Amino acid sequence: MKIKIILSVFVIMLGLAAGFYFFRPHTFSGTVIQSPQPSFNFTLTSASGDVSLSDFRGKLVLVYFGYTFCPDVCPATLANVGQALRKLGEDKASQIQTIMISVDPERDTPQKLAEYVGHFHPSFIGITGSNEKLEEVTSLYGIFYEKSPGNTAESYLIDHTATLLVLDREGYLKLVFPFGVTVDEIAGDLKYMLDQ
Repeated sequence: MKIKIILSVFVIMLGLAAGFYFFRPHTFSGTVIQSPQPSFNFTLTSASGDVSLSDFRGKLVLVYFGYTFCPDVCPATLANVGQALRKLGEDKASQIQTIMISVDPERDTPQKLAEYVGHFHPSFIGITGSNEKLEEVTSLYGIFYEKSPGNTAESYLIDHTATLLVLDREGYLKLVFPFGVTVDEIAGDLKYMLDQ
């Protein structure tokens, strides 16, 4: 009788532990945003023509503002996103669209952007537009950028907000990743969002 009671208690404890492990709430690595309305739509230019944010409803959309001459932050972030998509596998990665918006239209042509983002993942899209259009889009999303003089007129750098924005399938801003987020953290958060 004693053994049956001990065994029953053990089975219950094991069930509770398993339940906690498999159904515990997800802890996001990024900052969760409860956007009250869908994100602002915009249209900018890629190597294949105009691209609008609304074109990707039904997918998770990662939006990153940067530029191809960025020496460290941009390539590090895009490399981590590319690796995270590979970690998720082809099926889940196909439900995610990553868009890099260049804030350096003087040097970043749509063709140059396409070549650049393609190094990180074949699904990435690079877009840009006029300075006026970029100022409008960055202000809507709270993105700061400013040209910093270099040794020559062409070697300038651009200081910019280095966060990665994640929009859900309906176009609501749901998550903001800070610079330095890891491959596993990106993959974990995106997987959770896809599974909801």
